[in-house]
Amino acid sequence: MALKKIIFKAGVNRENTRYTNEGGWYESEKVRFRQGTPEKIGGWQRISSATFLGVCRSIWNWVTLAGFNLLGLGTNLKFYLERGGAYYDITPLRGFEQSPVTLNNPFDTLNGSPIITVTDVAHGLATGDIVNFSGAEGVGGAEEIGGIPLYFINTNHTVTVTTVDEYTITVPTDATSTVTGGGGASVVATYTWLTYKLTNPFSTQSGSSTVVVTQTAHGAANGDFVTLTSTAAVGGLTISGEYQITLINANEYSIDAGANATSTVANPPGGGGDVTAQYQINVGPEFQIPLLGWGAGPWGSGPWGTGSSSLQTLRLWNQGNYGEDLVFGPRGGEMYVWDATDGLLSRGKNIRYLWGASDVPVVQNFIFISDVSRFVLALGCNDYGSVTQDPMLIRWSDQESLTDWTPQATNQAGSIRLSHGSEIVTAVQTRQEVVVFTDSALYSLQYLGVPIVWSTQLLGDNLSIIGPNAATIASGVVFWMGVDKFYAYDGRVQTLNCDLRRFIYNDLNTSQSGQIFAGSNEGFNEVWWFYCSANSTVVDRYVVYNYIEKVWYYGTMGRTAWLDSGLRDYPVAATYSHNIVEHENGVDDNETGISLPIAASIGSSEFDIDDGDHFGFIWRVLPDITFDGSTEDSGPQVTMTMIPMQNSGSGPNVPASRGGNSAATVQRITNAVIETFTGQVYVRVRGRQMIFKVSSEQLGTQWQLGAPRFDIKQDGRRGNT
Repeated sequence: MALKKIIFKAGVNRENTRYTNEGGWYESEKVRFRQGTPEKIGGWQRISSATFLGVCRSIWNWVTLAGFNLLGLGTNLKFYLERGGAYYDITPLRGFEQSPVTLNNPFDTLNGSPIITVTDVAHGLATGDIVNFSGAEGVGGAEEIGGIPLYFINTNHTVTVTTVDEYTITVPTDATSTVTGGGGASVVATYTWLTYKLTNPFSTQSGSSTVVVTQTAHGAANGDFVTLTSTAAVGGLTISGEYQITLINANEYSIDAGANATSTVANPPGGGGDVTAQYQINVGPEFQIPLLGWGAGPWGSGPWGTGSSSLQTLRLWNQGNYGEDLVFGPRGGEMYVWDATDGLLSRGKNIRYLWGASDVPVVQNFIFISDVSRFVLALGCNDYGSVTQDPMLIRWSDQESLTDWTPQATNQAGSIRLSHGSEIVTAVQTRQEVVVFTDSALYSLQYLGVPIVWSTQLLGDNLSIIGPNAATIASGVVFWMGVDKFYAYDGRVQTLNCDLRRFIYNDLNTSQSGQIFAGSNEGFNEVWWFYCSANSTVVDRYVVYNYIEKVWYYGTMGRTAWLDSGLRDYPVAATYSHNIVEHENGVDDNETGISLPIAASIGSSEFDIDDGDHFGFIWRVLPDITFDGSTEDSGPQVTMTMIPMQNSGSGPNVPASRGGNSAATVQRITNAVIETFTGQVYVRVRGRQMIFKVSSEQLGTQWQLGAPRFDIKQDGRRGNT
């Protein structure tokens, strides 16, 4: 018999039996298809040895006016900015706005100094609090105080307390004259309390590193972060720095001081002297948690379509850049902004507390910034004059404004409520519209200008999306994963023909559907979805759709977020190692800083040797593999495995071949002047059907399979006994 060329259809298909899919591929692991043939995917490199706290579920990339290329990273514990491989904690502080107070000529200046002294009798502030002034008037009719223009004063300032009746703020401009006795006329001061003043709140136990902190109605949750600074030691310990809270009750929590106390101090009277406490916003779960007890969870808190109402949703962040600044917020929480002019060491600020803020939503499920028309939109938020969340309500700020959300005849702020579904799940911004997903419908949201501003149009009903991060856009098309199938929208809604649908949905942990996320890999025309397999509570699998070749493939990988941005050289992803890796960078796994080989493989469906009526004997294989891109100089290699069977229901022959070997190692000859292997290997494989596999697990190896040829001899109709 002549040499038989073996060419399989592109893509992996598991919708039928392994024999029915003859001529195709049936299993894959870290392999993609290019021009119809399989190849090993690219490797990944961590961007630095630095790590962050928590599980990252959101990544955003933008560049500031200063040229800083930044990533915004939202984890269940913190919010970070990444630049140059370093992670900067910008997690907002928890605080509330005090009612404005009116001060009479409170400002004193000193010639040549940028420090302004503010007089407010019994102000009750602590260093680190935020103040904003309005209504100030200049001295002697000029629009300045001590030579400092008033527009420098009418912004947020951090307080430095000097006495119980005075504090200072620092402005960018030095005073040109000294003002004593005060200036500014009638000034309105609005304080945002971010720091709490405590007196002797600590108690210790000798020999233990656990310090109990007493603060009535502290409002902290287990796992929250607090920064404590004390003026005196307690139990031989000095408490200073950031600590993670272990909740005791509504009035007490404990921290780990990092060293054991040398004496026992009870509270009362407690110890630590005067203590300042700054609390960061509450942390969230890293995965969906079952809630216990009758009525423990609100209706619909579980993933749509699972019939569950007893799941606490995991912490998911939404973010987008507003110019060079970043607007972000957790799902079900408030909205914050990081101001690029404040620097990488500054924290995010609650938009409700910014100067001039009006009717800013106090809760939302999704935030995005309209790129062209410059609106901030909050989806699934509270209505005007209410703090109750309406999961179907969309509100937007005035154009070019973060803070003005009050609809007026002179602005474009407004709202609209969707009708199909019970909650807005997510949204994807495209070139001409915003595609909004509810749990049962798809809407188009478009900017029309005044007086309507934003309008909606129903695009599709009776469809689904499995999670808030399960949609992405690639090549102008929106792709998403539903609760039982995959969809695409390119002007019309269509169901994607998925050759892996049953395989995926039969091995899917629906109780962790909130962890599912999608991302594009534009360089390879791919959309990736990552999900938890049936017996896993962490993401451990992926499925890929190549939208150019219209094929599917799958594999195993642990990632928590993904972003392919044109501002970075490679797609980036967050890992369970608490760092960021660059994908398609190199050919190996460098997630931990140590290069490890990537185990990649592709396995065919069963195919007949000849027509399957006779046994065939394969004695020679002419492989067709290229190793372009390999960095292994000593000879990159793959293993080609042939698994023969007597028939499609018999299972593999045992032993796999008579008097021979069913596996042959094929490697490029190191002194060959061409990259593609052109040799031959000798094997002894006998059967009616066969499964063909190619695999590799070697450092520095990259490969692409072509069309191998088998030398087959007819070998009778009966098997061996």
